[in-house]
Amino acid sequence: MLSTLFARSAALSVALALAGAASAQPVPPPTPIPYPEALQKAASDLFTKANVTGDRVELVIDPLIDGVSGAQSAATRSMQQALTEIVQKSYPRFAVQPFSSEALAREPVVLIGTFTAVNNGGDNAGPRDAFRICLTLADLKSKSIVSKGVARAKPEGIDVTPTQYYRDSPVWAKDQATEAYIKTCQGTKLGDPVDAVYADRLRAAALINDGILEYEAKRYREALAFYHTARTLPGGDQHRVRIGTYLSAAKLGRRDDAVDAFGDLVDSGLAGNQLMVKLLFKPGSTQFIDNPQITEPYPMWLSQIATRARAKGACLEIVGHTSRTGMPNMNERLSVLRAQFVMELLQIGAPDSRNRMIATGMGFKENLIGTGKDDASDALDRRVEFKVIGC
Repeated sequence: MLSTLFARSAALSVALALAGAASAQPVPPPTPIPYPEALQKAASDLFTKANVTGDRVELVIDPLIDGVSGAQSAATRSMQQALTEIVQKSYPRFAVQPFSSEALAREPVVLIGTFTAVNNGGDNAGPRDAFRICLTLADLKSKSIVSKGVARAKPEGIDVTPTQYYRDSPVWAKDQATEAYIKTCQGTKLGDPVDAVYADRLRAAALINDGILEYEAKRYREALAFYHTARTLPGGDQHRVRIGTYLSAAKLGRRDDAVDAFGDLVDSGLAGNQLMVKLLFKPGSTQFIDNPQITEPYPMWLSQIATRARAKGACLEIVGHTSRTGMPNMNERLSVLRAQFVMELLQIGAPDSRNRMIATGMGFKENLIGTGKDDASDALDRRVEFKVIGC
């Protein structure tokens, strides 16, 4: 009798152990599918499950962005156009309206979305072998998230080259408005309230988008007017406004205005302890690329960084970055050498700052894009970063 009880107890222990092991197994990653199918799946989930009433629902699309850099790209623009066509064809109760102050005043449903290169297995250090589509509907009337749609897409045929405004942007820095957009898309679930920071900046965001479109259409005066107006609005003091003001002034040949605008970018970045500048180098070299059209403003940029940092009494860590291409140890060494080269250029104009700067390199450990294409699509991965550190 006793032996039977021991046998049953042992069998139960084994069964429980096996059940525990089974439950502890990680959930397998989603299987990426071709991009058109992935977008259709995400859109179908988004609109068929939308928890919003009414025979006619006004819908505006806040332009889709990369989920890390916050940039618009050829892919996000084409995705936005495809979503508009899907809505008009298959979900006619949603009436797509322009992303404008007038439409936003009527408290429509807003579609936001991110498109992000990821490692499908969840390895942050691994190659980006899939794209994550995240779509969200935010109802401005109820101030809540009313639907979600997600999918994973294969990378074949996807062009993530930034649009002209983002391609021309000289710097990248964390921006509260962009982070709120990404959080509202990726960090919410059905029924959650709409992020207040995101909602409060929507009207300004519409004007900023108008400015971006005018800039890309080469109507620089009109673009500048939109940026100036946006900055006067609540929530309009955004990084994208500073970038647009600099780019438009530079295109119009207003050098003094461009210098002031770039200085404003530097001040904002240093205040946030993160200023990332797109200084483009020759492959495998510490020398800038042979393209005067791109490198012509570099001396002014570096002069403003040195001058503004000195005025703040700031000490700087200058951090070089590279793309994934090449051997890791070589990339790390190259990133250090590039940072040292930039530091030396800064010190030429500010020799009294020699003891207030250090140069380091990260190789490709902190890639933002991570596709390793070594073209305009992943230029941010080859940035030089300026961090304020203790003196």
